[in-house]
Amino acid sequence: MTSQAPALVPELLVTDLQLSLAFWRDLCGFVIAYERVEEGFAYITRGNVHVMLEQQGIIRNWVTAPLERPLGRGINFQISVAEIGSLVSALRTAGQSLFMEPETCWYRIDAATEVGVEQFLVADPDGYLIRFQSSLGQRQISGSSITPE
Repeated sequence: MTSQAPALVPELLVTDLQLSLAFWRDLCGFVIAYERVEEGFAYITRGNVHVMLEQQGIIRNWVTAPLERPLGRGINFQISVAEIGSLVSALRTAGQSLFMEPETCWYRIDAATEVGVEQFLVADPDGYLIRFQSSLGQRQISGSSITPE
């Protein structure tokens, strides 16, 4: 783990920790920073992205309403990566369908500037949406020159 902990670390309640690890670790490139197998818990990282996975029903779970699939409705987790091609390839090779195919998008950040990304969405085994994106830099809205971030 890094010397400075991130200010926000989502903890996702999952139905099968091993199935979730097969997705997050084996397909999406996360590593287990530490785990408590007896509690069905794993703290995973990829670069400076940190996520906790906790298997439902093993220890105390904070559940505010009945859990219905897909879990995490109404949220997607954006994860920045250097490039998306190798992730898309690994997911497709494993037979994982994508929620949204890769696309290039430019988003306005002020009156004169846009930021560009290549991105795609995939759902983990419990339906949490993950949006992997790689930066294309910035450009002026009136022109097309790209300035790396």
